[in-house]
Amino acid sequence: MATSIANGEFDKIANADVAIVSSTLEEGALTGFTLVRRLVKGNGNIRCVMLLDRANRDLVIEAFRSGALGVCERSQPYSMLCKCVYSVQRGQVWANSQQLRYVLEALVRGMPSRVTNVRGEFLLTQKEEAIVSLVAEGLKNREIAESLKLSEHTVKNHLFRVFEKLGISNRAELILYLLGSKRVDPQ
Repeated sequence: MATSIANGEFDKIANADVAIVSSTLEEGALTGFTLVRRLVKGNGNIRCVMLLDRANRDLVIEAFRSGALGVCERSQPYSMLCKCVYSVQRGQVWANSQQLRYVLEALVRGMPSRVTNVRGEFLLTQKEEAIVSLVAEGLKNREIAESLKLSEHTVKNHLFRVFEKLGISNRAELILYLLGSKRVDPQ
């Protein structure tokens, strides 16, 4: 059974098997990820397919991290979306080889959750995310700089911007922030 829902009308999906959710909703870019999290958390029986404008690495990983069991690009033919929905409805995971590689790479790296605001928008740049990940592993600025082939000064500047964006003032608070966001956001 397929149905469409507006934000907050979750009672309409009680009997649905699969929900197709666009990554971009009226509320803004990437708000579909938040909706998928809410759907999966609120109704353990529903399976979600994330419809992506483009299937870049970060979006694919975030779709699966949010609870989607399948991803499909808007540019793919309608028949592919049908196959995706059918497969997910049968309990399978739907991703092409490249998308699966993205997810496996994230697992191997132990990639931390992306830092997002309440609308699901990413707060940090990819470079800032990489630096935060290395800080979480306990590396010092010099080690981070060597690892990412940056100057130590550049690492300090990125960390300063991260601290400003997150409203924190040091590495210890950053670690606590990351631990707190993982605890609050069950995935």
